[in-house]
Amino acid sequence: MISREILRQVKRIEITTTRLVEDFLGGEYESVFKGQGIEFANVREYVPGDDIRTIDWNVTARSQRPFVKQYVEERELSVFFLVDASSSCSFGTSAKFKSEVIAEICALLAFAAVKNHDKIGLSIFTDGIEKYIPLKKGRQHVLRVVREILGYQPENSRTRFETAFEFLSNVLRRRAVIFLISDFIGFPENPKSLRILAKKHDIIAIRTIDPLERLMPEAGLVEFEDAETGERAVVNTSDKVFRERYQKSAEQGCEKIDRFFKSVGIDRVDIFTEQSYVEPIVKFFKVREKRVR
Repeated sequence: MISREILRQVKRIEITTTRLVEDFLGGEYESVFKGQGIEFANVREYVPGDDIRTIDWNVTARSQRPFVKQYVEERELSVFFLVDASSSCSFGTSAKFKSEVIAEICALLAFAAVKNHDKIGLSIFTDGIEKYIPLKKGRQHVLRVVREILGYQPENSRTRFETAFEFLSNVLRRRAVIFLISDFIGFPENPKSLRILAKKHDIIAIRTIDPLERLMPEAGLVEFEDAETGERAVVNTSDKVFRERYQKSAEQGCEKIDRFFKSVGIDRVDIFTEQSYVEPIVKFFKVREKRVR
């Protein structure tokens, strides 16, 4: 049973993101994602200048006159959201939790997709696949996807990325655009399953980052708890050396993930929870639009 609060949130997000799609994202989305390729439409009689490679030899043989195949661009896309619901994504020290930002990002991209008559699918994962919604078109389907993300209560706390990648490799038969949305905490080094997935699909990684995950404030002795393992530790945040090591470790972790993404052709967008997610997403689409031209 979906709570009234979740339904109110879904309605608010629909209104907000629909306006954002109209104002900022609609044209860029359509320009960047051109479709699956080309598909056969019909045949017509050959005219001088046609590419002989397009001749349909079966029809030509039957009619005793040369005919060529005609193709049209297949516009319809399959857009799949692979969403991390592990406990680290329920963390937040600014205006919103990372999980809330993730839901709104999914809604923005989903409404952009449905505006272009694309199919939408969803998989929510932790250390296993917890929710799967197959690809489908339409506004009501998008609203269902947004409801599921907003209201979902994960069964497990930890993350296992490989499980999610292997699952998608099995269920997505045709090429798709995959938005992988996570904080990427606990991301494995050089996951083979993602390399395989990236060979067939267009993957865009969206990384949500809380301010505390980049910089440790000076606040004296503080007890921290790992959201996924439950392990606790007391640290002296007034220690400048500790804060510098913390920042450096965070930067190195991000750089390692970035190098892997570049090696397999995965684009990345960073979303900081204390800032608007609209500007970096629009900027990404504009940059990518120039690249695909």
